[in-house]
Amino acid sequence: MSSHQILAGFHAVQARLRHAPDSIRDVYLDTSRQDARMQRCIQQLDAAGVHWHAADVQRLDGFAQGLRHQGIVALARPRPLAVSIDDVLDPLEERHEHALLLVLDGVTDPHNLGACLRTADAAGVHAVIAPKDRAVGLNATVQRVSCGAADTVPYLTVTNLARTLRALRERDVWLVGTDDSATAPLHTIDARRSMAWVMGAEGEGMRRLTRETCDELVAIPMLGSVESLNVSVASAICLYESVRQRLAAPPTGAATSQA
Repeated sequence: MSSHQILAGFHAVQARLRHAPDSIRDVYLDTSRQDARMQRCIQQLDAAGVHWHAADVQRLDGFAQGLRHQGIVALARPRPLAVSIDDVLDPLEERHEHALLLVLDGVTDPHNLGACLRTADAAGVHAVIAPKDRAVGLNATVQRVSCGAADTVPYLTVTNLARTLRALRERDVWLVGTDDSATAPLHTIDARRSMAWVMGAEGEGMRRLTRETCDELVAIPMLGSVESLNVSVASAICLYESVRQRLAAPPTGAATSQA
């Protein structure tokens, strides 16, 4: 396994600069690019004490391995986030805060995963969970598409997804799966409680055992001619139903701020 991550493009590099500048080993820049965006990035690197090196386009292409790098590539140490369900849920329980999780069963496209992580970060998701045998890792494409969210949202891959879902149920996390054949629309559930949205891959959907482990199945209303949505779009719709409900009326027992 490589000892470093490849961060290609301004979004990925600047997100790591904001959250964990000490993890960046080397940054390579196309200094022939003299626009304001590059100059701002150089200023941020200098302010953070991160050394950078001038590199030609050919060298950057080699580092980026086919990714669109925009003239900037960083080599960074993997940033540790939560590594287990307990790491995620224990602090939430201490704060009396309701969990919001996203489970992806069978999402192997790095562009879809990157988009899901980006939405998960925006919606305040505490972790994204996927099975090891049917999931893409946090590769350079995921890092780029997620626009830095891969550095902020824990991505947990588990050996046995059904067992993990049962463990979540034991910790009072309500499991809501999305299924085209479900009769209840997603807005009918109480999305304010501790819960996990369980999404299947586009076309195949969830595996049978995953579906059977869910507490409830709902459908996204489809009013047009298409039969399904991309998993990242479907995830966004479901996650923001939780956001909508929680902003409208926080769940009982949730931590609230004092004015």
